[in-house]
Order: sequence, then structure tokens, then C-alpha cells
Amino acid sequence: MFEIPLQIIDDFLRSYTVGHALLLVFLLAVVGGFAVNRSMKVLGLQLSLFGVLFVLTPSTTMPVWMLYLGVGLAVVGPVVFVAAED
Repeated sequence: MFEIPLQIIDDFLRSYTVGHALLLVFLLAVVGGFAVNRSMKVLGLQLSLFGVLFVLTPSTTMPVWMLYLGVGLAVVGPVVFVAAED
């Protein structure tokens, strides 16, 4: 049976933070939201939710630029939600 050396996986994952995982989930959620129904209200809710998540995540577990991304998403999300027509 083929066994993967865990040290290689550990060295690969050590360079990433919680913020990187949140960013990946955010991108997948936006793509998934567009694939399901292309609603701007859903996009506005996703932007707001992930903006709040980026702001509330402790800054010691992610780079500072992700905090600024969270503030931007938290501001843009409600604007997109209100401006949506569907």
C-alpha cells in the first residue's frame, strides 16, 4: 500500500494560515453562489458574511491585509444587497 510521508504534507501546510483557508472558502462560495442561481442578493449576503468573518478572526492567525479585505467586504456587501433588483 502506498503511504504518503506526513512530513511533506506538514511542510506544505505550515506556510498557510487561517486567513488563507477563509479566503479559499470565500472564493469557492462566490463561485458556487453564481453557479446555483446568479442572484446579486446572495452575493451581497456572502460578501457581508465573509467580511465580518475576516474582521472577527484574530489578526495573529492571518496577515493584516486580510483584515482590510474584511472591512472592505463588510462595507461593499450591504451596498450590493440593497442595489440588487432580484
